[in-house]
Amino acid sequence: MLELYFAPGACSFVPHVGLEAVRAATGEGFEPRLVKLHKGEQKTPEYLAMNPNGQVPVLVVDGKPLSQIVAICDYLDRRYPQAAFLPIEPWSRAQAMSQLAWMNNTVHPTFTHIFRATDFAQSEAAQAEVRKTAATKYRTCLERIQSWVSGASPYWLGSRISFHDAYAFTLLRWGGYAGIDPKSLPAYLAYVERVMAAAPVAAALERERIKLDTYKAA
Repeated sequence: MLELYFAPGACSFVPHVGLEAVRAATGEGFEPRLVKLHKGEQKTPEYLAMNPNGQVPVLVVDGKPLSQIVAICDYLDRRYPQAAFLPIEPWSRAQAMSQLAWMNNTVHPTFTHIFRATDFAQSEAAQAEVRKTAATKYRTCLERIQSWVSGASPYWLGSRISFHDAYAFTLLRWGGYAGIDPKSLPAYLAYVERVMAAAPVAAALERERIKLDTYKAA
């Protein structure tokens, strides 16, 4: 029995897509558990007992909680080889994990400095500087991803949807909140549009009721 605690538009979209891909490959379903971050449900004693960090996602496997995206993705890949999330050859798998870890430990925290600048500076002027600096860095990160996916055929790792594709969608979507027009990254955008049409991604998008473009011109 698998349960996924997720919030619409959050990084939990990555394992959300993964579990839909597992369903497509094996027929095994999961129980989606919506966490309303705006209502503070991630801070309740019950939730903190599963994840003391008060974050999504949490994957509950037979009553046991697992947090952190990279760990969840590694678990799903090892448990469901039929889904072919990651390469089998050791070096290729390590390279794919390196990219996934970079998205999680570098690009994602960079966006956090934009979205929650109040966590990193006290005055409004300092917060504005944090957001400005982080937005510039975030753009550079998205450009690196664009260089990686410009030759995707059709997805990041080939013919099967992977965690990388779901994270790439999420990061480009977040770019709109950072003032980055997805149309300014045309190769990235074209790739993400292919990703969104894949059945596991479309199913997760429908459940979360989210769209790609969050950009609003100044």
